[in-house]
Amino acid sequence: MDLFEYQGKQYFARFGIPVSDGRPADTVDEAVAAAEAVGYPAVVKAQVQVGGRGKAGGIKLGDNVEEVRTHATAILGMDIKGHVVKRLWVERATDIAEEYYASFTLDRAAKKHLAMVSAKGGVDIEAVAEEDPGAIARLHIDPVDGLTSADARDLVDQAGLNEKARDGAADLLMKLYRCFTEGDCDLAEVNPLVLTTDGRVHALDAKVTLDDNAAFRHPEWDEYRSMQVMDERERMARERGLQYIGLDGSVGILANGAGLAMSTLDVVNQVGGDAANFLDIGGGANADVVASALEVIDSDPRVKSIFINIFGGVTRGEEVANGIVEGMSRVDISAPIVIRLDGTNADQGRAILAEHESDSLISRPTMIEAAKKAVELAKARA
Repeated sequence: MDLFEYQGKQYFARFGIPVSDGRPADTVDEAVAAAEAVGYPAVVKAQVQVGGRGKAGGIKLGDNVEEVRTHATAILGMDIKGHVVKRLWVERATDIAEEYYASFTLDRAAKKHLAMVSAKGGVDIEAVAEEDPGAIARLHIDPVDGLTSADARDLVDQAGLNEKARDGAADLLMKLYRCFTEGDCDLAEVNPLVLTTDGRVHALDAKVTLDDNAAFRHPEWDEYRSMQVMDERERMARERGLQYIGLDGSVGILANGAGLAMSTLDVVNQVGGDAANFLDIGGGANADVVASALEVIDSDPRVKSIFINIFGGVTRGEEVANGIVEGMSRVDISAPIVIRLDGTNADQGRAILAEHESDSLISRPTMIEAAKKAVELAKARA
C-alpha cells in the first residue's frame, strides 16, 4: 500500500524523523488556514501518487494569503498524469543548502535489507544509478543484526555528504531504519533529504510503501486504506478478496500464484501483447473464486481476451478444471477465454475442459501457445 506524501511524513514523525511542519487541506479555505498555522512562506503541494508534480504545476510557493489562495485554487482538481488532485499538503517552506537521497527496501535476491544513500538528491534515483552508479552508497543489512550507528555513519561517509550534514544524516538513517522495520514498510525513501542553511537535516519528502501482509498488526492503517485511489476494477476486486492490479492492456490475466501471474504478464508481453491486469487467485481455483475473478476481469471494457494460466499443485488438475467450468457457468463473459492447465493431474483436467471447448473457450497445452492465442484473439477483436 503506497502512502501519499503527507501520510508518509506523518508516518515518519511517529519514529522521530524530522519533517517540515505542515497540514493537509481538502479545500482552498483549509489550505489558507494551514498556511496561516505553519507560517509563511508556505509551499502548496498536490497530493497524488505520481512523480512530476513540480513540472506539472502541482507544487507552488506562496509568500502570503493571496498567493496561497491562488495556488490552492489552481492545484485542487488539477489532472497530473491521470491523477486528479483532491487533497493538498501545505507546509512551511525550507531554506535548502543541499539535497541528498536515502532509502531502505528489501533486496529479495540477497534476502537482506538494502540501504542506499547518495549526495545526489532531488532527482530520480534511477537516473543517478544509470548515469553515475558510484554516487550511490549501498549496504546490505542482515535483518537479524539490524543497522548499527557505525553502519549509518559509514554510509553517509561513503556517500560523500557534506561534513555539516553527516551527524544529522546518520541519526536520521537510524530512525528511518526503525520506521522501515518496526513500521512494516516495503520501502521507506526520502528524496530529497535536505541540509538546511542553518545546519539541520530533515526529510523534505516521503515515499512510503507499507507491507500489506503486516496489516493485521496495524489497525490504524485502515485510515490510509480508505484514502487509496482505486479504479472500479480494483475496488470490485477488493470487495471480493482478490489480489488484483489494473493495467492498460487488452489481455485479461488470471493465474494461481503471484509468481505465475507475473510470469504470465511477461509471456504475454513477449509474444506481442499487453496485459490488462495482474490477478492472483491463490493456491486454489474453486468455482466461487473463478467466477468472481472472471467477473472483475470482464468488467474492464478494454479486455478483448482472457488468459487463464493455472498450475495444479496441492489443488489437483481435475478440481481446478471443474472449478473453472462451474465458475464460468455462473457469469456471462463477453471475452473469449484461453486456458493453459498444467501440473498435478493435468491430463484429467484438460479432458474435462475439452468437453466444454468452443470458440469462446479454448485450451492450449503450454503457456507460450496459450499466450499467443490470447494475444491473437485480443488483436482480432480490437
